[in-house]
Amino acid sequence: MGITLASLREAIRLSLRRLEKLQGADGAWEGEVVWSPVITAQFVITRNCIGKPLLAEETKDFLTYFMRQQSDDGGWGLHPESRSYLFATSLVYVALRMMGEEPSDPKMAAARDCISNLGTPLYLPTWGKLWLAFCNLYDYSGMYSVPPELWLLPAWLPFHPSRFYCHTRQIYSGMSYLWGRRFRRPVDDLCLSLREELYGVPYESIDFKRGRGLVSRRDCRSAPSLSLTAANAIFSTAEKSMPVALRRRACERTLSLIEFEQRSTEFAGLSPVNGVLNTLSLYAANPNHPQLAPSLDGLKHWLWLDDAGGARLCGARSQVWDTAFVVEAVHHAAHKSALGPNLAAAAAYLRANQVKTELDDGAKYFRSPRLGGWCFSDARHGWPVSDTTAEALCADLDLRESGMEMVAAEYLDAAVRFLLARQNRDGGWGSYERRRGSLLLERINPSEMFGQCMVEHSYVECTGSALCALARFGAAFPDHRITKGIASAIRRGQRYIIRVQDPCGAWSGFWGVNYTYGTMFAVRGLVESGVSPSLPAIRKACDWLVSHQKADGGWGEHWTSMAEKRYVEHPRSQAVQTAWALMSLLLAKDPRREVADRGAALLVDLQRGGGWPREAVTGVFFSTAMLHYDLYREYFPLWALGLYREARQKKENC
Repeated sequence: MGITLASLREAIRLSLRRLEKLQGADGAWEGEVVWSPVITAQFVITRNCIGKPLLAEETKDFLTYFMRQQSDDGGWGLHPESRSYLFATSLVYVALRMMGEEPSDPKMAAARDCISNLGTPLYLPTWGKLWLAFCNLYDYSGMYSVPPELWLLPAWLPFHPSRFYCHTRQIYSGMSYLWGRRFRRPVDDLCLSLREELYGVPYESIDFKRGRGLVSRRDCRSAPSLSLTAANAIFSTAEKSMPVALRRRACERTLSLIEFEQRSTEFAGLSPVNGVLNTLSLYAANPNHPQLAPSLDGLKHWLWLDDAGGARLCGARSQVWDTAFVVEAVHHAAHKSALGPNLAAAAAYLRANQVKTELDDGAKYFRSPRLGGWCFSDARHGWPVSDTTAEALCADLDLRESGMEMVAAEYLDAAVRFLLARQNRDGGWGSYERRRGSLLLERINPSEMFGQCMVEHSYVECTGSALCALARFGAAFPDHRITKGIASAIRRGQRYIIRVQDPCGAWSGFWGVNYTYGTMFAVRGLVESGVSPSLPAIRKACDWLVSHQKADGGWGEHWTSMAEKRYVEHPRSQAVQTAWALMSLLLAKDPRREVADRGAALLVDLQRGGGWPREAVTGVFFSTAMLHYDLYREYFPLWALGLYREARQKKENC
């Protein structure tokens, strides 16, 4: 398998033409972030519980989505490639019944069989039991307490929920409010029928207290620790004698947090998961709450609709993230004049979507300063992220080289300060915030389904992106007043990456699959921040990558490597992971040209119509929630081919 410069140029040209067509009217590029049917089920359930069920014309598209996601065993999985989960199957089944599907339908009968085979709802993880309790399909006595009173504790306590990872604390605020209010949908004929369908025995005969601590083996990722068991015992004892006035005050405080979150995100919420919980909480507080209607409308922020897949809620919106990467890929792959009008529109989008205001009373509601950052999606989201900010800053610097109008100096300065504020004490970067709580809080993870979700960690990927952005900013503005602080942050970040390298030579990722992803960001961050490619850590990483190249020249890693914490090879080479591996080797100036030749040749061979086919899941959230970033297949292969062309031209001109 060979590759000529002519075929390489043609592949790049076709990719650029395809990206030109994929750009949105607003100047952004965005691909769907595919996650789980669970969040769509929760959306349907929330609409039903607040008396705003889906309209008849909406139902068709949602049914299309659910039915196309159903597995052969009748269930639904936690992510696009998982086996059926009791959690997902139970909630989707309830949602389908609320949408008018009849229990006699063969697909519904198959779903009930799957629920029964996985243990019945008594074996649901806590989050699933809570959602069924909201629907009046599970008794609150059958789960451990989710006390809103924790929000009344002094914030300096090491286990105060403000120290949790932001997604976890936002989810917990909604769950604890609904728990504290013991919210239940009214009993009606549908409710009575669902009770019989889900359990197969009279509802009144079920000993729900026996369900405490029971979790389906399929769904369980983080078994309750001794610390969590002790905390549950304390909370359950306290629940029996909880003063009514204290519970009322705790719910009021929790509701104020929810109201602030809705206001500060223009009623979309940090994620679709806490968006639906917040909407349901507002209804539980007051069916005429002034924020209820805008919150229900705000959930449309997460809606994704197309003819092939139907209507669903995506795992995230990714406009800034995707746009920044497209700009960087084009910068490395094409002449500065390529896609000029498209890049000008992208520049305008990035300028418009930098966060340029602080939140009033943000500290009161446990929010970190946000000025200067970029959100994963757009400015309305209101939650900027370190690596998105770093990649947007890199894109800004690329566009400046092409003479584009970019971010004003004061906001460029704010972006750098935002990045510096996300560096943890260990030298690595968190995502939304610095780490606030001890890693010991992971021992009281109550989710059962997810891992490493209790506190912010330091992430190799965020650190690598931050190093690239800070180094490039420092080089572009050497006389800037915070250059000294940048240099110190870079040194600490470099030491962090080198320190956490796996003995095999790779770096484990957190937000992508897995060693291939983490290694690319680690190598890129080290090299672009000034570390010599001859550094033993980088050479060891290259050796690891070369040792895992497949016979066809590509690379492929299976998502189960996240769960097993070891490299698990995918049966087939993956275009996106081949691009990541190739980028690492090229940035590290690996001398084994035939390795890069074979990798680039495979990317050219896999290209179809200017793009690359959808393959395996590429992203991760909370260790087990695999995500598929659909646009990764459009720009990472282009980026890799651009780097390959640069390296080859330099070699042949020598």
